[in-house]
Amino acid sequence: MSAAITGYHAVEEAIRSGAAGAVLFVSKGGRRIEELIGLAKRNGIVVKREKDAAIEKLCGHHDHRGFVLTLDKPILHEEHSLNDFLAGLEAENSLVIILDGVTDPHNLGAVMRSADQFAVDLLIIPQRRAAHENETVARSSSGASAYVPVVVAPNLVNAAGELKEHGFWVYGADVEGRPAAQVDLRGRTALILGSEGRGIARLLRERCDALIKIETKGHVDSFNVSVAAGILMYEARRQQWP
Repeated sequence: MSAAITGYHAVEEAIRSGAAGAVLFVSKGGRRIEELIGLAKRNGIVVKREKDAAIEKLCGHHDHRGFVLTLDKPILHEEHSLNDFLAGLEAENSLVIILDGVTDPHNLGAVMRSADQFAVDLLIIPQRRAAHENETVARSSSGASAYVPVVVAPNLVNAAGELKEHGFWVYGADVEGRPAAQVDLRGRTALILGSEGRGIARLLRERCDALIKIETKGHVDSFNVSVAAGILMYEARRQQWP
């Protein structure tokens, strides 16, 4: 499956990550485009000059800003398996994020951006009824999708069970939970976040060791899932990192 990326930072990070089979197409000049061309050449990525119409055809829209990076496949680490991750896991203070039913690619991209900042060890998303890698995800993540290890799991309930068998405590984000700051999130921790509205599916919720929440004093019902994920990642790492 091929992919096309147009956001400047997403293209920059994809080039830096050494994306195999990538080609940078450009139709205009300018400082930023010249920087991308130089970076591409230094990383052995082919650069081709094209007209605007060709760029639009490659990326599927008009807002390309004069460049597009095409890839043989999306930069999302679907080649990882949960078994491989668990077999190679050595760190005691580990953080895994599980997204249940997050279908908006902007939200997935934003979660990946936070996951990169907080050095999340693994992001798990389901095969069905969920957002997967596309250009929107890559752009929303500002290139973080090139760095965040991802497992696409056939069954999140089973994945949570495997994590627990390897010493992880699994916490579900829910308004009925205990404030996250009052819960010990050190050690091997997995955080589950559900879709806005539906929340975490019942069977997956039953796998949780406990439910946690973000303590607030506002008037609206809840955070956007990507915002909630970032806050909970921060709290987990605040406790885990010296």
